[in-house]
Amino acid sequence: MNQRLASIFLTLTIFNFLSSHCFAQTNKEERPNILFFIADDMLPQHFNCLPQGKGKNLTPNLDRIAREGTIMLQQHVVSPVCTPSRYNVLTGKFGSRAQNPWFKQITEKNGQSIVEFNTHILSSDTTLPAILQAAGYTTGMAGKNHVAEVHHLKKFKNFDASAKDPANKALLKANHDHTCQAMREIGFDFADSVYHNNPSFLGLHEVAVQNMDWITSAGVRFLNQADKDPFFLYFATTVPHGPTVARRSWRADPRLTALGYLEQAPNVQPSRASIPKRIKAAGLAVNDSTANILWLDDALGALLQALEANGQIDNTIIFFFNDHGQLAKGTVYQGGVHNPSIVWRKGGFPVGATSNALVSNVDFAPTILDFAKIDYSKNQFDGESFHSYLQGKEPPRDRSLYFELGYARGLRIGNWKYMAIRYPEPIENMSLEERATVLEEWNEKRRKRHLNIVTDDPSRPFSHLTAIPGGGDAEKYSTGSYPGYFDRDQLYYLGNDPKEQINLADNPKYAKQLAAMKIQLRKHLDVLPGGFGDLK
Repeated sequence: MNQRLASIFLTLTIFNFLSSHCFAQTNKEERPNILFFIADDMLPQHFNCLPQGKGKNLTPNLDRIAREGTIMLQQHVVSPVCTPSRYNVLTGKFGSRAQNPWFKQITEKNGQSIVEFNTHILSSDTTLPAILQAAGYTTGMAGKNHVAEVHHLKKFKNFDASAKDPANKALLKANHDHTCQAMREIGFDFADSVYHNNPSFLGLHEVAVQNMDWITSAGVRFLNQADKDPFFLYFATTVPHGPTVARRSWRADPRLTALGYLEQAPNVQPSRASIPKRIKAAGLAVNDSTANILWLDDALGALLQALEANGQIDNTIIFFFNDHGQLAKGTVYQGGVHNPSIVWRKGGFPVGATSNALVSNVDFAPTILDFAKIDYSKNQFDGESFHSYLQGKEPPRDRSLYFELGYARGLRIGNWKYMAIRYPEPIENMSLEERATVLEEWNEKRRKRHLNIVTDDPSRPFSHLTAIPGGGDAEKYSTGSYPGYFDRDQLYYLGNDPKEQINLADNPKYAKQLAAMKIQLRKHLDVLPGGFGDLK
């Protein structure tokens, strides 16, 4: 009898163990790991999976996820510069909803929201990583911040001072620590190898270089430590954003980082010395573009290798996203807001190799939460999940996409695109003397950092992004580059004018369409902070 009871007890123990083990496996599969890879300033020509770049790059890892996943061909961004684009991704909200003091002060002063490099995430904001963290995800980030509000950053007295000076070394470390702390405060359990801004704005010219290997070392370390599934890794590169020249990017001293000099260079990617050799072997030209893009691809490869080595890749979904379109950066033209992305998982998605669904970067947050099976009904996102589109559901044809940046607002519905440019009265009527003062202050700051000067002419018109004569450096290539650039109202039919060369706003034939688009834009503006000229 005792043997029989012991046998029953043993059977039940084994059954319970197997049941709990299987249940754990089921839960693990139902709650996938998420890797969100966000690159910086990539061009269409950098993607072999797009017509503009086919065969021009050595990117085996990016090619792989494009081939095995789904390319979101009609991916858009709300605000095509670094900071608000990251705000859109990490909050699922429009940048004009930012609550940081700097942004609110600008809005109050001008009577309208001016979305540029000023939309910072506060520790009090509800973020995607914080929601995932609360639901049991281990969250990590590595790379470029440029969006979370960082307190207690110290400025360097001399931009040309040595990074080896003990005082400067301590200051670099303190600033890095403060940046990592800011990332933890917005929902990341892990944060390391973080640039609080672009390299040229770290405080010392000596450290104003790229270090992809350093960022990757933190990403791989997180993946190796995240043995408790599920996890979310936000991996933000600083390349191919400038500086792109070899001596300050892929051929820079591999020990130089935002922390100053490391004692030993990271060793997680193929050697930098092998980059030109591999490019030549592939029959491609070796230049800073192909070299930096292979360097970036090596980072993706290192992350994939870590996932495979840890047995995590089968249950991981990868989003590859470039922060904005680079062909018209600093505008809401299609060259700025149209920005294809890639979503990958093992075995692909029912929708197939491509999707033409109109989606926005504010859609990432609800989409990821749908994959994670987390209820977000109490969270107010501006984005809409495209999870169902990946599963094969037909997307709606009448969805409207809203865009905002600087003094421009835009709306796309189907193939119709409307743009409105409105400057607050004090800016629009700024005197030449005032313009000269603004321009000189701007240029003086850039000279101290050895940065390019766009213009010394205060009579030059403003860009859509900044109230600086001639526009700022970020948008210098797009300022004034479109036929209708300086028109207050712009209407385009993308079906036969994809490059937005023919402004139909003044054509009586399209007066009703223009009026209809204005009504729809007003609906977006009405629920957002700040005015916008005659439209709000």
